[in-house]
Parts: sequence; structure tokens; C-alpha cells
Amino acid sequence: MSSIVRAEQQLKKLLEVVIQQGASDLHLSVARHPTLRIDGKLVPLSSENILTRKDVFDLCSALINEDQLENLKKELQIDFTYELEGKMRFRVNIFFETGNLAAALRLIPFKIRTLEELKLPSILHQVIRQNQGLVLIVGPTGVGKSTTLAALVDEINHTRTEHIITIEDPIEYIYNPDRCIINQREVYKDVKTFANGLRGSFREDVDVLLVGEMRDAETIATTITAAETGHLVMATLHTNDSAQTIDRIIDIFPASQQQQIRAQLSSILVAVVSQRLIPRIGGGRVPAVEVLLNNDAVSNLIREGQVHQIVNVLDTSLEEGMISINRSLAELVKEEQITLENAENYATDKHTLHMLLR
Repeated sequence: MSSIVRAEQQLKKLLEVVIQQGASDLHLSVARHPTLRIDGKLVPLSSENILTRKDVFDLCSALINEDQLENLKKELQIDFTYELEGKMRFRVNIFFETGNLAAALRLIPFKIRTLEELKLPSILHQVIRQNQGLVLIVGPTGVGKSTTLAALVDEINHTRTEHIITIEDPIEYIYNPDRCIINQREVYKDVKTFANGLRGSFREDVDVLLVGEMRDAETIATTITAAETGHLVMATLHTNDSAQTIDRIIDIFPASQQQQIRAQLSSILVAVVSQRLIPRIGGGRVPAVEVLLNNDAVSNLIREGQVHQIVNVLDTSLEEGMISINRSLAELVKEEQITLENAENYATDKHTLHMLLR
């Protein structure tokens, strides 16, 4: 049996273990056992042999084609999706470390779950009824931002008649068009860059845009323009909370442009949804979610450069549907879904958390 055939068989076995164990990720690294991430924790598969340099090279070779291999050699890392026999789909990143190959594979479910199934705040149903503006889904890597975006897009797909364009790197969830036309464009395959895809969408009669990630000033500027010109735009950003998100967007621009960006953001922002996945009592994880809605108070704070005061609006606007991360954590503790210790670990202010638990 050739090494490639053997690697393909081992890869299939490992990916099936991901499903069987309820894992979210598989890691392949030299001198380590293949390792799963289950409920946020890394779990080595000690029943499998420790991977050699050749093992990892062969497993990675079983994942990519010749064009992808050439791109990997050129860029030293590559993102793409991999589908196994129509049964499972993974987002893959292959990269070099200390001269060796390594890979991280994240499971992408075929079924797109609803907001209710994901246990996300019901206010998000209202957020996506907007016809234009900017909705941001933020948080660290691995907290379900793409899953939340997919739920929002799919709800629009089933409830409105719109033209939806997604610009992703790589394409993750695959949508089945219902009432909407959905065109999914992959960066480097269907479009050169996020910004290029966004500009092109203006000539494609688009209603709703999904931007997989706002990575640079050009993409952010074009995203803001899209939201200003009558489109509903949804995007992700790797930030921790609402205030940090707004500051990050403004700070990426030169000082001479920042006042203009503040003014634009203050008028186009619809909501910032910041999420975490917290270990659930009894196993699994549950989302804690902060929701900032752009009311008059928030708009004024953004325009006047007083973003740090947004936390006060979050704490006093529960009736409007806003919720702070501390309140979300407190509710999960009261419902006995998470421990107080874990709530404290994720809280932005432990004193506020304890106040809300009284």
C-alpha cells in the first residue's frame, strides 16, 4: 500500500473520530498525537501514534491538490475547505512551523442551525429585519462567529426575497437558496480580495452582503461604503467587545480620517454582537452574548469619541433589547447552565457580575 493511500485512509479515520467524539477541531503537528478540541479543551488521541514529520506531510498531501500545494509553498500557509465523501466538511489551515508542516481542521456542519437552536438572543431576529446598515459579529477565534452569521443569513433566506452575496475566505457554510438568490464568492478563487468583491457587488444588484472578515483598512472602508449605500452588511471582527470593536475600526485609519469614520459609523451601525462559548455544567458549551444596538445615545458617543462610555448604555438599556456580557453571564449562572467560577473568568467586571446575581 502506498504512503498516500495509507495517509488517505488515516485521514478519513481521524475525521470520522472528530464526528464520533463531538469535537470541533482536529490538530496535526509533528511529535504530537493527533489532537481534538472538545468543548474548548485539547484532547490528544493517545490511542494513535505520535506523528512524525513524514506522517504530517502525507496527511497534508492527502488534503490538498497540486495548485494548493504550489500556493502553500509560495505563501507558507493556506486556507481552504475540505469535504469528505459528502458526509462532513472542514475548514482547513495548513501552515509551516519550525520547518515542518502542521494543520488545523475545523468541522463545519452541513445543517445551518437557527438562532433558537444556537440559544442566541431573540433580539437578533429584529436586527436582521433592517434593510441597510452594518451588523458586526465579534469575538475571539473559535466562539462561533461564522455559525451565528450563517444562522442570520439563512433566516433572511427563508423570510425575505433578497439577493445575498457572501465574500468568504474560504467558503464555510453552504446555503440552499429558498426565497433568496444566494451567490457565494471565495477569495482567491472567485474574487481577488474582500475589497474587490465588495466593490463588484455594487454592480450586481445586491441587497445583503456577508463579509467573512474585515481584515484591513481597505476592506473596512469598502464595507462602510456598502452599508451607507442601501445595503445590509454583516461582517466579523476579531475583537472582544462592542467598545473595542468600534475603537478598532476607527483606529485602523489615519488620524486625519478618524472623525469622518466616527460620523459614518454613528449613522450606519445597526448592532454589535459579541459572543463567548462558556463550558456548560454537565458538558458542552453555551453562548454568552453581548448585544449593542445603535440608539441615539450610542450614536452620539461614537461621533464624539466617547466609546468607553458605551458600557453604561449597555447596562441601562435592557428594555431596548441590549445586554452586556456580564448580564448574559449572570443569567446563565441563575439558570444553572454555567458555574460562578466560569462566569467570573469571562466577566469584564466581577463586581458588576455579582451585583447582577443578587
